[in-house]
Amino acid sequence: MTTGLRIGQGYDVHAFQPGDYVTLGGVRIPHSQGVRAHSDGDVVLHALCDALLGAAGLGDIGMHFPDTDPRWKGADSRKFVRHARSLLEQRGYSIVNVDLTVLAEAPRLGKHRDVMRANIGEDLGIDVERVNIKATTSEGLGFIGHREGLACHAIALIERSAAITPA
Repeated sequence: MTTGLRIGQGYDVHAFQPGDYVTLGGVRIPHSQGVRAHSDGDVVLHALCDALLGAAGLGDIGMHFPDTDPRWKGADSRKFVRHARSLLEQRGYSIVNVDLTVLAEAPRLGKHRDVMRANIGEDLGIDVERVNIKATTSEGLGFIGHREGLACHAIALIERSAAITPA
């Protein structure tokens, strides 16, 4: 017997460039640099989209929102998350929980974490207690440690409703 549970993982990274904020989890956070990106460069939401899409076998964010498409220039990544949720729901999946790990030397996320979790919970239609966000540094090592960019790992657990026939 198979279970209706499926797990997906995602990863995103963006390099820093001149700017005065970064967007993480849908929150604009003041910072000494911005990120180089086609959309808003939200590594948290991009990794989350890949985890959700991967869990459902629906490819990755680039397949749905290619960076070659001018429609997505500067786009709010919360739209991407809501779209991924819609695709999952159309196929009979619900989101059980998500777990995200931001890798960055800066900015510090502590005071922004609750708003980030609330944004993600709202966009996924799940209780905020099923959204976890952690942050870590790389102890000065590599491109993250040298403050050249930031990244995020994401894991999503989804479940297919028993009433839906598998696609």
